[in-house]
Amino acid sequence: MRIGIRAHDVAYAPLEELIPNIHAQGFHCMHIALSKSIKEFKPGVETMTPGLAMYIKELCTENKVDVAVLGCYLNLCNPNPEKHKEIVEKYKAHIRFASILGCGVVGTETGAVNEGDKYEPANHSEEALQCFIDNLRPIVKYAEQFGVIVAIEPVWKHIVYTVERARKVLDAIDSPNLQIIFDPVNLLCVDNLAQQDEIIEKAFDLLLKDIAVVHCKDYIVEGSELKSVAAGTGKGNPVTGGGLNYPLLLKKIKEHKPYVHCTLENTVPENAVATREFMERTYASV
Repeated sequence: MRIGIRAHDVAYAPLEELIPNIHAQGFHCMHIALSKSIKEFKPGVETMTPGLAMYIKELCTENKVDVAVLGCYLNLCNPNPEKHKEIVEKYKAHIRFASILGCGVVGTETGAVNEGDKYEPANHSEEALQCFIDNLRPIVKYAEQFGVIVAIEPVWKHIVYTVERARKVLDAIDSPNLQIIFDPVNLLCVDNLAQQDEIIEKAFDLLLKDIAVVHCKDYIVEGSELKSVAAGTGKGNPVTGGGLNYPLLLKKIKEHKPYVHCTLENTVPENAVATREFMERTYASV
C-alpha cells in the first residue's frame, strides 16, 4: 500500500516546498488538483504547459513522491452547452498534462444533471447515467491517444452512485483507459450505513480489476448527512457505533491490491501524520 495525501490538505506552500513537505511527512504519493494547490498564479488551460508538467515531475522525482491522481473534478453532464464545451477542453488539457507529468490517473467524479453539480433525485435516473456515458466516452477516447488513464469516482449524491452503476459505465465504454477511484465513504448515506461492509465486499467483487486508486477517509453522522473526517476518526455507524471498517478495507487491499495508491482525504496538517500511522498500523495487523 502506497499511502498518499491530497496536496491541498497539506499546509500551503509553493510547489518547491510543498512536495518536499509531503515527503517529509512520510507520504509516498499525492493527489493534486492544480487549482487548489497553486496560488502563485491561476492554473488553467493556458498555464498547463509541458514546462509546468516537467517542473512538477522533477520535484516529485527528487522527493520520491508519486502523483497518484491529477484531479479534474468537473461535471460532464452540465446542461449548459457553453459550460460543457469549456469543461471538455479542460479535461483534454488535463489529459495532455498527465501524459507529460507521468501521473497514475486523471481523476474525476460523475457529476449531476444540473449546473450546480448538486444532488437531486434525477441524478440517479437511467437518463442521467446514459448522459454521463455518452459524454465520458469521447474523453476516454482522447485519453487513449495519450496513454492516460481516466478514473471515475462513484459518489452517492452523483450520477454513478453505486458499485453496480460503476460496473455499467465500465462495461459500456469498455476501455483499458477507464478505471475506478474507490472511495467507500463516498458510496455511503445515512440509509445504507449498516450495509457498509457489503458495499466494500461488492466493490472488490465487481470492480476489482478496475480499481486504480483508493481514497481513504471516514465519516461522522450529523442528522441526515455524513460529514467527512480523517480515516480512523469516524463515528455513528448504527451497527458498530464507529466509522468505516478499515480492517476490512485494508485486508481487501492487502489481499488484492498490495501496492495500490491510497490517498488520505479530509485530514488537516495537525492530524495527517497520525492518520498515516493509523493506516499503517491497521494494515500491518490485518
